[in-house]
Amino acid sequence: MELPRVILDISSISPLRKPDHDTVYDMLILGGGPAAMSAVVYAARKMINLAVITLDFGGQMNETAEVENYLGFPSIMAGDLVARFKEHITGFDIPVSMGISIVEVRRKEDIFEVLMEDGTFLFGHAVIFATGKRHRPLTVPGEKELVGKGVAYCATCDAPLYKDKTVVIVGGGNSAFTTALDLLRLNAEAVVVNFLSGWQADQALQSRVRKFGKVQFLDYHEIVSVEGKDKFEAVAIRDRRTGEEKRIEADGIFVEIGLLPNSDPVKKLVEVNAHGEVVVDCYCRTDIPGLFGAGDVTDVPHKQIIISAGEGAKAALSAYDYLIEKSQI
Repeated sequence: MELPRVILDISSISPLRKPDHDTVYDMLILGGGPAAMSAVVYAARKMINLAVITLDFGGQMNETAEVENYLGFPSIMAGDLVARFKEHITGFDIPVSMGISIVEVRRKEDIFEVLMEDGTFLFGHAVIFATGKRHRPLTVPGEKELVGKGVAYCATCDAPLYKDKTVVIVGGGNSAFTTALDLLRLNAEAVVVNFLSGWQADQALQSRVRKFGKVQFLDYHEIVSVEGKDKFEAVAIRDRRTGEEKRIEADGIFVEIGLLPNSDPVKKLVEVNAHGEVVVDCYCRTDIPGLFGAGDVTDVPHKQIIISAGEGAKAALSAYDYLIEKSQI
């Protein structure tokens, strides 16, 4: 049975107001994914003076086609869920800095300074750091030069470009097999290359992919280089068992080897784990008073939309308690 889908009319979403660079806000919320947007809702309802800093709204949700595991929506297009989140937070008329990267978060006495890529600062008594994760690159010769020219990291965005074509997919987990499924449904021919021995994807997902005849599996292989002049043409791969190398010609390559936390702006300030994730306690507190973490950028397990949203709410309430304790509000 086909699940009902929710389609949202976003025409009523309000324009965004920009933050004031001379104001010391009670709270700065850094990020635009479900953790950050949930934090905005809870912080705004406390009637405190806050501002949001983000490159965009949605985060990794923008790279997902459909969401079927968010409570209250049997099935909803990811873009519609992002729009619904955005409609909710813009209803509070919160100032938002959008499209400018965060360089560094600093703390001077009891004030946090957020240095932006354009050289400006925003200031706050408390910070919720919820910047999410980004795709891990291969870091092999030729990759960087051909990004957007056949080297891709988002099947949701780019899979339709490879209908009836040959594609290499790098990875052995759920993301790689989901990408393979998206492409195989478009009658593409897929070659799945996994660095490890064996496959890490859920068995149910593997079974769905293996039903297609136009897919080749190469485990315990590594990508040596990406080849092409003006566009992607081929990859050189090495068999990690025998050391034998060969060249695979294809129309494109999708890299699905995991994610990296966007924690660089706070690495000089807070504790991070071996994976670069911000370490938080059960109240979303970091080891720096007044700086809270939420969502995929932290060491909280199980990176899911609903978990990030819950962590964002918790971080906002914990930050509010901190401000009350410090008599800042």
